[in-house]
Amino acid sequence: MSRFITFEGIDGSGKSTQAKLLADYLSGKGEEVFFTKEPGEGKLGEAIRNEILDRRDIDIEPYAELCLFCADRAQHVRELIVPKLKGGCTVICDRYYDSTLAYQGFGRGLDPNLVSRMAMASSLGVEPDITFFLSIPAG
Repeated sequence: MSRFITFEGIDGSGKSTQAKLLADYLSGKGEEVFFTKEPGEGKLGEAIRNEILDRRDIDIEPYAELCLFCADRAQHVRELIVPKLKGGCTVICDRYYDSTLAYQGFGRGLDPNLVSRMAMASSLGVEPDITFFLSIPAG
């Protein structure tokens, strides 16, 4: 039985740790689990992650940043998430489209309706079965 589980939360909230703990737990129960993250999986994702997150010498226009994150997601879904789900894996993803709504929509002040439409479209119709949102105070 395939499942798609996502984890969301601010940086430092523990989402990556919790996602990995769940992946390890389910693997220990005999499930086939694929752990992944956004952005940065696959060849395109690595290139985008390098340009967006790892380089600090580029002042990226917020709309350009939105397009890059959505491009990463669409490729990620097509190349990695869908094949693993079709193969019966439980896919656990550290961040998904909710992060785009938060960071590019609210964080960058872009039109929330546009950001929502682009984020949803970039998921290629693949919706999480459950999303764990870790809510802690920023600071």
